[in-house]
Amino acid sequence: MKIRLTTLLITVIALPYCKADDLSLRPNFVFIQGEGQGWASTSVQLDPREPGSKSNSFSTPSLERLAREGVCFSNYYAPSPRCTPSRATYFTGISPASLGMTFTSAGGDTGRALIEPRVVSELPQSVTTIAELLKSVGYATAHFGKWHVGRADPRVHGFDESDGATSNSGPENSRNPNPKQAYGMVERGIGFIRRQAKSNKPFYVQLSQYGGRSQADAKPETFEKVLQLGLGRDQRNIGAAAVALDMDITIGMLLSTLDELNIADNTYVIYTADHGTPGRNGPLQGGKGGLWDGGIRIPLFIRGPIAKAGSHTSVLATGADLVPTVADLAGIAETMSDRVEGGSLRQVLIDPVSGTVKRPREEIVFHFPHYDKDPLGPVSALIVGDFKLVRIYEGNRNLLFNLAKDLGEHNDLAASRSEKVRELSDRLTSYLESIDAGMPIQRSGDAPASVAMRNTNSRPDAIMQGLDKNDDGQLTKDEIEYLPALLRSLDKNQDGTLSRDETRVR
Repeated sequence: MKIRLTTLLITVIALPYCKADDLSLRPNFVFIQGEGQGWASTSVQLDPREPGSKSNSFSTPSLERLAREGVCFSNYYAPSPRCTPSRATYFTGISPASLGMTFTSAGGDTGRALIEPRVVSELPQSVTTIAELLKSVGYATAHFGKWHVGRADPRVHGFDESDGATSNSGPENSRNPNPKQAYGMVERGIGFIRRQAKSNKPFYVQLSQYGGRSQADAKPETFEKVLQLGLGRDQRNIGAAAVALDMDITIGMLLSTLDELNIADNTYVIYTADHGTPGRNGPLQGGKGGLWDGGIRIPLFIRGPIAKAGSHTSVLATGADLVPTVADLAGIAETMSDRVEGGSLRQVLIDPVSGTVKRPREEIVFHFPHYDKDPLGPVSALIVGDFKLVRIYEGNRNLLFNLAKDLGEHNDLAASRSEKVRELSDRLTSYLESIDAGMPIQRSGDAPASVAMRNTNSRPDAIMQGLDKNDDGQLTKDEIEYLPALLRSLDKNQDGTLSRDETRVR
């Protein structure tokens, strides 16, 4: 029987005061995580004031439905510009810097001017995940799709069901896990939802997409539909548009299942991603692998019992807010660890215009002390109010932007606003010291000059990045076999030769 919405609103608002064993009063949660989806990578205009926050190349009608039926966030930030760090925060509410999980590889001495801090590669079992919190009050929990926070089975982190400790290659260690896994994980998730609904047990299920931007990563019929719709700008973007549409189709499958089972009114659906896309991110600068807004500002949609339908909010939100939000909505906020750094979005869901978020600190911080896809090299960033400070560790300099007036981060205010730089820099230092964050260190003076003089003008090697599908810094036999096709794709002018510029990431 379908629950009356008015009754449900009263019940959910009172949840923090419900008894822990009153399972029938607790809402369900479906958390969907896209892979590398930028601020302008959906057909939803995230910011009503900014036409560029919507893609004309992608079609995502199911995400459009989530926006119509829930709250759309235009000022939401992933915890990191890379997948593993963001996922670790989505599981725990703790920042990548605090966990030591700041990158996808080991860190250390990479031969650059600065030596990177060592990276924790396994999600520590000593930290409490959202699954463990919910299981403690009777929830069934599951995670299907990309895990990528270590090799330990998700069961040790509180998930009853999962696909195992998968990375970019999926459970079958495939070069192209999609489209099979895009649909397979959702079918397994739907099976899990049906079983919990039948037993009248509250549930929390995560569905984490795998990457893919080529025709081989999409269903043939979906790729053909993208061609018919005229989506994508070139061959590479046509593939990306098809992968995005496949994902959107599976979201529609989930929403239809919730409707069919008459549990949509008691289920929160949360959609976001792990970081920005590797390519263009609309009017934002940068992308995956850097702390420009293009790498970390991404979509967030939340639909559910108290979420005001058809609403937009510009309230600053971040990935560390999701665990406290779910815990609050489930009535177990008081059980969270003191290490959780985010705040509940409950009031924002109720009142998207005036609602606020209470966090341990006013500012939100991003710590990415590694060389990756951005020429700036190791960086940290801090956002508070309209201002964003970027600390560049090579050369020990800061950038300052007013994001309200300069969405694309083109106008560096550091020289004219030195007092603001000093204030925000002190806040950033205070935070990093408080969590004992791993920091990049200067190479000793006896390093070879050729190494020490490498600087922010260097760019990553496109051949290595193109072949290294799972971002582990090594090439498998299957990855090496892709080399001829990759070399042909890098030959932009089709003259049969490759220049040095063509083999560098842009």
